[in-house]
Amino acid sequence: MGNEESSKSSFWANLFKPSAVKSELEEVLLSMPPFRDLSNAHLKSIIKLMHNRVYIPNEMIFHQGDPGTGLYIIISGKVVIKQDETGNTWELAKLGRGDFFGELALLDNEVRSASAFAIEETQIAVIFKPELDNFISNFPKEGSKILKGIAQIIAIRLRTLNQDYFQLYKKSKTN
Repeated sequence: MGNEESSKSSFWANLFKPSAVKSELEEVLLSMPPFRDLSNAHLKSIIKLMHNRVYIPNEMIFHQGDPGTGLYIIISGKVVIKQDETGNTWELAKLGRGDFFGELALLDNEVRSASAFAIEETQIAVIFKPELDNFISNFPKEGSKILKGIAQIIAIRLRTLNQDYFQLYKKSKTN
């Protein structure tokens, strides 16, 4: 058995050197305000708490009125958020890689205010509220970084919503 054969073996290839390649999930988390300031060890702890799932096109991720149980992070693919009201369905947002949704479930115990569907094959990582609460209890400093990042995103979304509302209000007053 020559050197050529052993160099092709995956067993020997990375046995003594750590992989320098970050996982897709790790790359996405590092791009997001709630997770970008975590230490490497704490980021890896969060990743261990996450549940991964692939959804097929048009598959429901959660339904409006369901209990809010966790934060959903899009690793790949696209998701549409829709709200039903008196027989009408309204598309609220289209989201892609690096976006997250369902964050209000981490802050309150309310039901889902909208439904989420995969537009195409979509890989999602979910962290459920009890697991995140446990992480925050065990690592309060790191947990506060996560909650601050979520609050920043909610604030941006609220400002955008306020601006949209103001534009509609102005438009209604000029007609």
